[in-house]
Amino acid sequence: MTFTAAQEAAARTEIVRVGQLLYQKGYIVSNDGNISVRLDENHVLCTPSGLCKGMMRQEELLIIDMDGNRADTPNAINRNLRPTSEMAMHLEVYKNRPDVGAVVHCHPPTAVALSIANVSLTDCMLPEVIVTLGLIKMTPYSTPSSEENATAIRDAIKTHDAILLQRHGTLAVGNSPMQAFHRTESIEQIAKITFMAKLMGGGEPLPPHQVEKLLAQRAALGLAHGESEAAEFCEICGATHPQGTACPVTFPAEKPASSGTVDDALVAEITRRVLEKLHQSR
Repeated sequence: MTFTAAQEAAARTEIVRVGQLLYQKGYIVSNDGNISVRLDENHVLCTPSGLCKGMMRQEELLIIDMDGNRADTPNAINRNLRPTSEMAMHLEVYKNRPDVGAVVHCHPPTAVALSIANVSLTDCMLPEVIVTLGLIKMTPYSTPSSEENATAIRDAIKTHDAILLQRHGTLAVGNSPMQAFHRTESIEQIAKITFMAKLMGGGEPLPPHQVEKLLAQRAALGLAHGESEAAEFCEICGATHPQGTACPVTFPAEKPASSGTVDDALVAEITRRVLEKLHQSR
């Protein structure tokens, strides 16, 4: 093990704090959710299975190796605990993203509800989300806590920092548990805004030329994950669509500017009708 005791202690403190925040926000209930931190190339600190993550103690966290086996010396508190049942998914992230330092998986209610309704969060509606998160990819449903679930995120996690797991929850990564938590907050925020926009009958994505500018900002900030990320955006609407599916969005043509002239005949007719109504009401 190449990590120091101070690094481990800091990781334990931050995982416990993020667990409390997830619980307070209502992103997890009961024993939901899991959090992990990469300690070094071969070891991960993770939350245990079967405990409320909002009430965890640092001593209950476990160190495992990249094969999912415990690599710590059990203490009186955690000796009977097992790693999170979603450990395969966490390890899949670390194996495919050497830049990632932490993973947060939870169940934000609005985001999960939209995934059940098959409402995508990939539409480019909010500029800050495009810049900071890029696309929020939705993966097809797979059985939670299974190898199938880990396989389902394998390709998506290579170019995405935020993933919506259909009918299941969210997966966010970052350089620390706190950054992954903040990205989770962003997912739920865009989910809420998308839901409200749909209720109002709206929800049109930004035009492609505006998306291009935002993607350029994202690349300039060093947040993009290669050319494949930008290639996923539709040139017409700025969103993503299943392969071979035509874009359903048609942007309305701009209305011609008003000439500023008044139609005298129209004014006269409106005036006549108003006076007629007034006369009838007497």
